[in-house]
Amino acid sequence: MGADVHRSGTTNHPDSADAGGRTGMDHEFLALERELSVFLRRARATSGEMAREVHPDLEPAAYGLLVRLEECGPQRATELAGYFGVGKATMSRQLRALEQLGLLTREPDPADGRAWLVRITDEGRARFRRVRDARRELYVQRLADWDRAEVAELARLLGHFNLRASGS
Repeated sequence: MGADVHRSGTTNHPDSADAGGRTGMDHEFLALERELSVFLRRARATSGEMAREVHPDLEPAAYGLLVRLEECGPQRATELAGYFGVGKATMSRQLRALEQLGLLTREPDPADGRAWLVRITDEGRARFRRVRDARRELYVQRLADWDRAEVAELARLLGHFNLRASGS
C-alpha cells in the first residue's frame, strides 16, 4: 500500500495509527506542538525576567495581569480570572501581591457598589511601560530582517489562536 498525500502536504501512511485509531501522522500539528513548546518555554523565562524588572518580588504570571490592565483599564477580578482561565483564589492571591507591591489598587465599581475594580497605579504603569518598551525594542531587533507584513501576519495568527484557545 502506498502513502496518501493530502493537499496540505501531509502524508498518511496506512501502517501508522494515532491513539484514536486513525491512520497517519499529521506532521503540521506535530510541528506546531514542537514549536509552541519551545516558544512557551522561552516566553515563561522571558516573563520571569520582565516581572523581576518591573519589581524584584513580582511573580512571572503577574506580569500578564499588568499587560491586561494596561490594555483594557480597570476590571473586576472575576473578569481577569475568566480571561486568563484561572480560579478566583489564584487571581485573588496574584492581585493581592500586586497591591502589596504598590503596582495596583482596588476601587469600588461604579456600576455595582458591592464589587471592586482593580487598576494599575501610576507607579505600576510607569514601571510596566518601561519594561514593555524595552521588550518591544528587543522584538524589533530580533525581527529586523522580517517584512512588516510578516510581523503583522504573525500577530494576527497568534491573536486568532488565542481567541480560539479561550473558547470564543
